[in-house]
Amino acid sequence: MSSTSSIRVRFAPSPTGMFHVGGARSALFNWAMAKQAGGTLVLRIEDTDASRNSPEWTEGIIRALAWLGMDGGEYEGPYFQSANADKHARAARTLLDQGRAYYCDCTREAVIARTGDQNRGYDGFCRDRGLEPGPGRALRFRTPDEGQTVVVDLLRGKPVFENAVLEDFVIARADGSVTFLLANAVDDMSQGITHVVRGEEHLSNAPKQQLLWEALGGEPPVWAHVPVIVNEQRKKLSKRRDKVALEDYRAEGYLAEAMRNYLMLLGWAPSDDREIVPWSVMVDEFRIEDVNTSPAFFDVKKLRAINGEYIRALPVETFTAECLPFLEEAPFGYDPAVFDQFAPLAQTRVAVLSEIVPMVDFAFLDEPPFDEQSWNKAMKEPAAEILAAAEEAYRDAPWEAEELKNRLEQVGAARGLKLGKTQAPVRVAVTGRTVGLPLFESLEIIGRERTLARIAAARAKLAP
Repeated sequence: MSSTSSIRVRFAPSPTGMFHVGGARSALFNWAMAKQAGGTLVLRIEDTDASRNSPEWTEGIIRALAWLGMDGGEYEGPYFQSANADKHARAARTLLDQGRAYYCDCTREAVIARTGDQNRGYDGFCRDRGLEPGPGRALRFRTPDEGQTVVVDLLRGKPVFENAVLEDFVIARADGSVTFLLANAVDDMSQGITHVVRGEEHLSNAPKQQLLWEALGGEPPVWAHVPVIVNEQRKKLSKRRDKVALEDYRAEGYLAEAMRNYLMLLGWAPSDDREIVPWSVMVDEFRIEDVNTSPAFFDVKKLRAINGEYIRALPVETFTAECLPFLEEAPFGYDPAVFDQFAPLAQTRVAVLSEIVPMVDFAFLDEPPFDEQSWNKAMKEPAAEILAAAEEAYRDAPWEAEELKNRLEQVGAARGLKLGKTQAPVRVAVTGRTVGLPLFESLEIIGRERTLARIAAARAKLAP
């Protein structure tokens, strides 16, 4: 890949109502490639499809990119494909005038009737009919009958496509609007695009777009078709069955830095098998040629683990600030001063920020949450006896975590029980759950009065 600043890499998403994690990965690869080479990232919104042309969806793309770190200062644009409709129409007319395109009125049904094959592409029936534009007549590009089209791909070498098997494809619909293939070629040429990084599902389009570039007098870009992203069943990620919207991960409490780090690992690896790598280091090391062509597994467990690492690395003040939006939407009022005390305890235990709500809710509710499974597990004999002894031991105990732990250890020792067994009914009585934040630090924060009241309420519930 050229290391000069002349390279211009484009990212061209379509507004679809959500920003797919695959699109986010492509955006990051484009961005890293441009930065590593000292080139320019060009953002173009492909908004010519009226059914997808929504300002809200376009804004969603801009917000998603900004969240990942790509604000307006990191790219040129955004350009809008719809603004270039006149250029697209002129290019279509040029190809028609050159004899490189022709009008066709064939329906899909007519093609199947002629060929007897539902899987066969267009058969070139209208090539020499000399049709004029009119209702129901699309404009098709005349592909070469002989020779080959070689696509230079930085990941896949030089795939060769036999021109004879490329069908004459539609470049303008009957209503005059151009298709994706022509619009992309025209826009890339007018914007000086030199490199295109996109998903491998577009590889079959590359020879067609390359033929359009050549017919319009341009030099095709260098391509890089990155591997498809698959789920744990090794099926391509689908919004119908998988969580694929970047916005959903953000709403769940994934940090932008962690998501960016993880997406870069989908097909590419930094040196020394590292997984937690700062963005600046990734940019220095990234080479699009090093991206693996095998399908990339979107491992949510690994993403959670990486996100947890990033959360634990935050200054506690930043962690607290990141948690506030989730606490503000929680079904209880919270005391910021109290949460400040819980934050250092919680920071080491959450993998995504939304987990903060069920982790600290007990501290802000009038009564602890009730989890039947936790209650049934912890409140077996001798739970009532332990709770009674704990209540007695805590009445005059110095109210600090270490002493509270010592007192409960003594309660257990008197009954031949280890601390884990002894603290289980106390934890459920006070917090409502069998797992959570460190128990004794939590008791210290919520105070003696609330702790004793909750233990007494649990004892009453256990009473025959």
